Amino acid sequence: MGRGPILTRGHRRNAVVLGSGSGSSYKGPIMAVVSDRVIGSGSGPGSGSVSGTLADRLRLGSLTEDGLSYKERFIVRCYEVGINKTATVETIANLLQEVGCNHAQSVGFSTDGFATTPTMRKLHLIWVTARMHIEIYKYPAWSDVIEIETWCQGEGRIGTRRDWILKDNATGQVIGRATSKWVMMNEDTRRLQKVSDDVRDEYLVYCPREPRLAIPEENSSSLRRIPKLEDPADHSKLGLVPRRADLDMNQHVNNVTYIGWVLESLPQEIIDSHELQTITLDYRRECQHDDIVDSLTSVEPVEDAEAVSKIQGTNGSIAATENNEDLRQFLHLLRVSGDGLEINRGRTEWRKKHAR
Repeated sequence: MGRGPILTRGHRRNAVVLGSGSGSSYKGPIMAVVSDRVIGSGSGPGSGSVSGTLADRLRLGSLTEDGLSYKERFIVRCYEVGINKTATVETIANLLQEVGCNHAQSVGFSTDGFATTPTMRKLHLIWVTARMHIEIYKYPAWSDVIEIETWCQGEGRIGTRRDWILKDNATGQVIGRATSKWVMMNEDTRRLQKVSDDVRDEYLVYCPREPRLAIPEENSSSLRRIPKLEDPADHSKLGLVPRRADLDMNQHVNNVTYIGWVLESLPQEIIDSHELQTITLDYRRECQHDDIVDSLTSVEPVEDAEAVSKIQGTNGSIAATENNEDLRQFLHLLRVSGDGLEINRGRTEWRKKHAR
């Protein structure tokens, strides 16, 4: 995500830092800065008056009536669309991050870390995520207004999950869904840690009482393992260098840049004839401003692609792909050039473009 996090270089664990305290030794990108301001006027936990900062009043978002999720509307700006005059996947990823950050603000989580509870701050614990999965059924166009709803929920001792549903504000049609997996890490030792009862009790008051999944897991490839892509890859783009504009406030590359790098090694004929339908990313390692990155892409073997097609559902979207024969699927790898350390693994699925 736009200012999402990654593990320290050389760390072997599959996780991405979502936020860290201001005194943290972690130097990676911060996904969110949260405050104790209340956005909107939901009647549930953390709700309150719409009065606050000017930013609070200008946001078109609020907690839902039960206080267990957050909705916000956004207009697609001209600088957020690509050659098709529709929002890019990077735009979608940025908006998911924005609404997640604003949700955290609305329930009053601390500015010392993204969604960190009092117990977490006391024990120097932060949330990290291992995976991001986005499905886009219909890309919003320039000047379209979309509504995004987000919520979190516990997943036992493993960690938490944040989901999103995107809708066309004019029609109410679901145009996309996304999910992410988070675990907990000690910011001093950089080791993952199980979620304690004390921490669970603090954040579960803001979570739906019953499991709620934006993407039903029995009808999705969102959790399917992504194998490491080995050389020689079908396509590659070598020597990618972070620009100054790619760095966040902590001088580390933000996660939206990784999405762009993943797509850089796609063959041009796929970009011309297809549009991205699904992207799944496993984050392995942070990227420094002086790293040189290689992007590798290969077509996923036919037998694997067929297996995914059987479980890839529409999740209720009338805009989902109708002809699986038009689908193309790829595996991706971002690595540090030279030593080959993994930065990111990915899988993308593409549908044939149709006249609009």
